[in-house]
Amino acid sequence: MATYKAFLIFFLNFLHLSISNKIQENTTVSLSFPIKTTLLSQNLKINFLSSSKAMTKTPSSLNYKSNFKYSMALIVTLPIGTPPQDQQMVLDTGSQLSWIQCNKKKLPKIPPSTIFDPSLSSSFSVLPCNHPLCKPRIPDFTLPTSCDQNSLCHYSYFYADGTLAEGNLVKEKITFLNSQNTPPLILGCTTESRDAEGILGMNLGRFSFASQAKVQKFSYCVPSRQGKVSPSGTFYLGQNPNSHMFKYINLLTFPRSQRMPNLDPLAYTIGMVGIKIGGKKLNISEKVFRPDAGGSGQTMIDSGTQYTFLVEEAYDKVRDEIVRLVGPKLKKGYVYGQSLDMCFDAVNSIEAGRSIGDMTLEFENGIEILVNKENMLDDVGGGVHCLGIGKSEKLGIASNIIGNFHQQNLWVEFDLSNKRVGFGKVECK
Repeated sequence: MATYKAFLIFFLNFLHLSISNKIQENTTVSLSFPIKTTLLSQNLKINFLSSSKAMTKTPSSLNYKSNFKYSMALIVTLPIGTPPQDQQMVLDTGSQLSWIQCNKKKLPKIPPSTIFDPSLSSSFSVLPCNHPLCKPRIPDFTLPTSCDQNSLCHYSYFYADGTLAEGNLVKEKITFLNSQNTPPLILGCTTESRDAEGILGMNLGRFSFASQAKVQKFSYCVPSRQGKVSPSGTFYLGQNPNSHMFKYINLLTFPRSQRMPNLDPLAYTIGMVGIKIGGKKLNISEKVFRPDAGGSGQTMIDSGTQYTFLVEEAYDKVRDEIVRLVGPKLKKGYVYGQSLDMCFDAVNSIEAGRSIGDMTLEFENGIEILVNKENMLDDVGGGVHCLGIGKSEKLGIASNIIGNFHQQNLWVEFDLSNKRVGFGKVECK
């Protein structure tokens, strides 16, 4: 999934809350998007769900291990349906709704083998319009749900890179190899998207996979990405045998009633306190990494965002230090992806990387994430290498986000039962 996905979700959540507040004040608000509705095939056998239907009890301890592909995203494969169909999904700790590809169109970027066929699954069912979740003011979705022409619950997601994902809300099981399976979970069955993979939403929202499947812990190890080959990482649902080596940071939590326009209360927010470049601690106030009265400054760890983004005050101090170290070697006037502006031509990138050195992200209780100098610059193509740090305000938000690029060679564990995140430095393979 594209780098900017998480940013638009924050904006739309704020927009949706603003609209809801105006509705409560009897103010007429119109929000219109030019969306073409694509229906699920009418030849499918559709099971309508009763809103009072009880869900199957979730296994008390879900344990599952698999590998994932790492390029710009963490792409896991999950067995979905009965019998299971393997589905490729982007592991995304920054979003809530999980969705799978149900696209019947012949699109060059989507191999037919990766598309889910609902007609082959006996546990598949679709949410009708009268389901409690299909309400225009449900706050859990980035855009209000709607009722389509088949009286089914329809959803739409727009992403900042122009990507569209829309379809119907459904319920479906995930059946693991060790005979464990989840109850029917709320998913999106996407019929309009040009992305090759779906999304595995893993944030703290009530409709994320982690919440619905009552996952106590999950963890992943992002391998080092060198060259154009996509390496494999490791993904655990449940216990990780390496957890004895992890160091933990408590999550910062916020009351559900605490609505701040720049805060994502469902994100994994941690207490960052500082940044070191090449062993030098930068003069950045700790307050920059904490949410202020409006929610600006929140620091979150997000597997679905590629690079690291910092609020202006922190970013400017990082850039000042980079300019001090390697300013003459910077590629003048070059910006990659509208956000990365500390870039180098190939001839200068190796020497620049050595001069910059390692980066250390500092957190509460003395916990640190060391980013080796080999993982500071990313090859963005055309012989250009960019420091994987951007200014978040350029993308319309005011949060600090630690993306997957700076999680390479690191175990990251989300311990939901104890409300903490664990880190363990390792050579991920």
